[in-house]
Amino acid sequence: MIRNPILPGFNPDPSICRVGQDYYIATSTFEWYPGVQIHHSRDLVNWRLVRRPLERESQLDMRGNPDSCGVWAPCLSHADGRFWLVYTDVKRFDGNFKDAHNYIVTAPSIEADWSDPVHVNSSGFDPSLFHDDDGRKWFLNMQWNHRTESYGGMPKSPAFDGILLQEWDPVAGRLVGPVKNIFAGSPLGLVEGPHLFKRDGWYYLTTAEGGTGYDHAVTMARSRNIDGPYEMHPDVHLITSKDHPEARLQRAGHGQYVETPDGQAYHTHLTGRPLPPGRRCTLGRETAIQKCVWRDDGWLYLDGGGPVPQVDVPAPVPTAAGEKPAETTYRFEGPALPADFQWLRTPKPERLFSLGARPGHLRLFGRESIGSWFEQSLVARRQEHHDFSAETVLEFQPDTYQQVAGLVHYYNRHKFHALGLTLHETLGRVLTILSCPGDYPDARLVFPAGSGVPVGEGPVALAMAVQGNDLQFFWRPDGAARWSAIGPVLDAGVVSDEGGRGEHGSFTGAFAGMFCFDTSGRAQVADFSRFTYRSGQVPTQG
Repeated sequence: MIRNPILPGFNPDPSICRVGQDYYIATSTFEWYPGVQIHHSRDLVNWRLVRRPLERESQLDMRGNPDSCGVWAPCLSHADGRFWLVYTDVKRFDGNFKDAHNYIVTAPSIEADWSDPVHVNSSGFDPSLFHDDDGRKWFLNMQWNHRTESYGGMPKSPAFDGILLQEWDPVAGRLVGPVKNIFAGSPLGLVEGPHLFKRDGWYYLTTAEGGTGYDHAVTMARSRNIDGPYEMHPDVHLITSKDHPEARLQRAGHGQYVETPDGQAYHTHLTGRPLPPGRRCTLGRETAIQKCVWRDDGWLYLDGGGPVPQVDVPAPVPTAAGEKPAETTYRFEGPALPADFQWLRTPKPERLFSLGARPGHLRLFGRESIGSWFEQSLVARRQEHHDFSAETVLEFQPDTYQQVAGLVHYYNRHKFHALGLTLHETLGRVLTILSCPGDYPDARLVFPAGSGVPVGEGPVALAMAVQGNDLQFFWRPDGAARWSAIGPVLDAGVVSDEGGRGEHGSFTGAFAGMFCFDTSGRAQVADFSRFTYRSGQVPTQG
């Protein structure tokens, strides 16, 4: 069986592509660098991260991009002996405008260096590229209408002004011919995320609708002509949990169709797994896949009937699911950052961190404040479990309270909890907690100015344990036997899509990682010798 989600933690907007026996899924990374996650599988059961292709300044520079902007909804395809990746770089969130720029990059293989991008258009986000069987290529994206009151956290259907179609000339590297609005969407509204495929002479169009919260859905339509008119699926929505709050997989929508080599049908979709009592998806939007069937009426349906996605889904062939280790310790001994980790926005990571300055350590250079949209030294990995713990060992010698380094549970600049080592004028080195209380946009110090927990000299081990909606920080001198809890139990549920401004106010995912800032501008360094992530375990307290 396939066990959903197949890509746990922050992995939304899954675009799936099969080449021979190999399946690839590309997911959105938003403001996290490098851009786009590509996972590989040969059985639809076991998946492995193999590439983040947008890794150079010429391909992607997100400095200044607001939270939940950056790389939206990539589309991965294969044709003419090459992989094609289409993506949006969104430069604005609040207000009537989006400033969404769409690009195409290509590569001969997933692992190869990808090309510099070609700008396609900026009329809306969620682009895709369809390779027709006559050799022509077609570019699709939703059209954004700025003449509405639709902005961060308050999406309005009139701003989602249908799906545009235009031919792409790969030789000239530009769009040609007329722009046509081919699909206005269903009454659910907020139409986006278009993907086309062709079967038995029909062009099938799937779109995402209902917003990316609890009303999300995959809507399906078809036409004999690529530019329409498109008739709606008999059930309108192929996949949705919007009328089934009891379903284990919620917020189901935005995905793509794929067939196995022997013709079995599957469809990916994003999903969320909320925690009670506030229905907060602390793991963000994840990737799932559903088995489908073609019925005699020429329409696609879920294999289990109805539109509600299932956790356990039949695999194409009997396959054993590999078990991920419950604990992973990263030692920072290689020349490159471990693949699980990312940073924020900038294509110049050498200004944020180094693995060679002190071998065996991740050295962070203190830059702008935590939550900066420009140059923030924060290196982190995805939260993949509702219950987890994370630990690190830090060496840091601050000479002012403006220098802080430590451990962080991070979503964006309004939703994080951080345990930081800093300097107090009379107490010396102290631990403090910077926290968002859950009310946008304020943040606060759990320990007021003039206080903190003195820690003395030497390396310090820091830890956090998250159990559902609760987070507890811990510390100990490195090498000590037991942990000491520090500060109160904090609301980990706010580090979620629904925290702060709510489900449409941000839509990425939670990370656990290391940070260092130096608002004096002197770039004080912090050295981390290891980082451990464990599922379902809590440090032993003294």
